[in-house]
Amino acid sequence: MKIIIAAVGRMGKGPEKQLIETYSRRIAWPFKIIEVEERRSIKGKERQKSEAEKLRAAIPKGAKIIMLDERGKALSSEAFAKTIEGFHEQAINTLCFIIGGADGLDAGLKHEADMVLSFGPQTWPHMMVRAMLTEQVYRAMTILTGHPYHRS
Repeated sequence: MKIIIAAVGRMGKGPEKQLIETYSRRIAWPFKIIEVEERRSIKGKERQKSEAEKLRAAIPKGAKIIMLDERGKALSSEAFAKTIEGFHEQAINTLCFIIGGADGLDAGLKHEADMVLSFGPQTWPHMMVRAMLTEQVYRAMTILTGHPYHRS
């Protein structure tokens, strides 16, 4: 199964990038991050719509779409791994995780999601969410393969 993270904005240098590089190297599944342009010159709903168009273009046909939003469903690491396993058993070839920009996700794009996932009710910096998601994908892989990385 191929895993894609489509996110608004470019990753700069820093500790988040180092974490992402560390965990993405460990993921045995095909894994890729697609960055779409952040338009700081526009604001609010107009910005959300612009970013939504770019994010839609990054989603491969037939992919399961999982949006990250603080109002989504919070899952334990084990439940997240089981969810990925379930998609695999349904013969889903690609999971595409979507991380919006600073103004959030366009409501229309949210309605296209197969699942809305949360890392809790707090607001997290978008680059931190990328790092946390990459680690959770790696953790899910280790849970599903019986690797001792995850401890219950």
